[in-house]
Amino acid sequence: MGSLAAVLRHPDDLYPLLKLKMASRQAEKQIPPEPHWAFCYSMLHKVSRSFALVIQQLGTDLRNAVCIFYLVLRALDTVEDDTSIPTDVKVPILIAFHRHVYDREWRFSCGTKEYKVLMDQFHHVSTAFLELGKGYQDAIEDITKRMGAGMAKFICKEVESIDDYDEYCYYVAGLVGLGLSKLFYASGTEDLAPDSLSNSMGLFLQKTNIIRDYLEDINEIPKCRMFWPREIWSKYVNKLEDLKYEENSDKAVQCLNDMVTNALMHVEDCLNYMSALRDHAIFRFCAIPQIMAIGTLALCYNNIEVFRGVVKMRRGLTAKVIDRTNNMTDVYLAFYDFSNILKPKINKNDPNATKTLSRVEAIQKACMDSGVLNKRKSYIIQSELRHSSTMIVIFFIILAIIFSYLSSTRASK
Repeated sequence: MGSLAAVLRHPDDLYPLLKLKMASRQAEKQIPPEPHWAFCYSMLHKVSRSFALVIQQLGTDLRNAVCIFYLVLRALDTVEDDTSIPTDVKVPILIAFHRHVYDREWRFSCGTKEYKVLMDQFHHVSTAFLELGKGYQDAIEDITKRMGAGMAKFICKEVESIDDYDEYCYYVAGLVGLGLSKLFYASGTEDLAPDSLSNSMGLFLQKTNIIRDYLEDINEIPKCRMFWPREIWSKYVNKLEDLKYEENSDKAVQCLNDMVTNALMHVEDCLNYMSALRDHAIFRFCAIPQIMAIGTLALCYNNIEVFRGVVKMRRGLTAKVIDRTNNMTDVYLAFYDFSNILKPKINKNDPNATKTLSRVEAIQKACMDSGVLNKRKSYIIQSELRHSSTMIVIFFIILAIIFSYLSSTRASK
């Protein structure tokens, strides 16, 4: 019913949602027949459906490499995230993980649901990894080694300062950006991007996830693991978990806004990175998550619901982003529009109002300086402000057809 209500409020979401559903089904039909590759792509769809879709639009060799890279790092992350594993067991596994990818027999049971399946049958991932080209293998091994060591470091270390926060995000996400840039370069389709820009691509996504997932992480069982830096949250509360209590709502929102402002500092680097990409499939692969991130931050900013439940973009808008992100014009338009959604939320009494406004205006200036904003209307704000009467009519015609079919089926029975 929630999805139906969302489509009724935004009927122009219907067509992109249907296209996304069809594309997802088509991608699932293209799963390779070999057992190890079938497992890898099936697992990719289970742990990240939308990410799997954009991966499968890449060229075959690069697609396979990115799929395995993603699953290896997802497995590494599953070990790090499992708070039931004793530290003296977890740390050696993280440090040695880059060697395990060469071992067809290695497995380690941990995690839950689909992540446990991934870990229990990791030999399929190792088998597929060993079929990749040497350049791809080297890039994946290098990043896995560095990430595992960084994760192990932060198992025994709290995120105290903003420098710690940036360092942790570098290990778990900035290195993903560096690794993807290496894979793109190894494929022969892109130049090797500067490490600083690749790092920002990862940090922007990771900081968005850390902000959005506050409540899920703080309620983690058997014990929580949090990555909001003490240097930020200690300005507002005595303990990080205090942010979730209703009596601290004002301080919680101020802390949240501080965190969002910190994340926005990476946007210009991200725009520079994406503007240099040449391959269309690689561009979409990189751009879609970045637009999702700025959209999520626009929703989270000044929003107490971050501390009450899940805040995320509605599925219809996500479908539009996936369907309509094809070039840098689309990216600049999306970043500009989401910045426009965030900007009116800035309260002049917020402790970071001046800094936040400066960040938002810098992003908008970068988008305006591109010279493309007047070329086409955006699909974001325009669709938020007015409904398409044509889509409303089509939607209700579809409902009428479905209702008529169901009625006739019941009558025949």
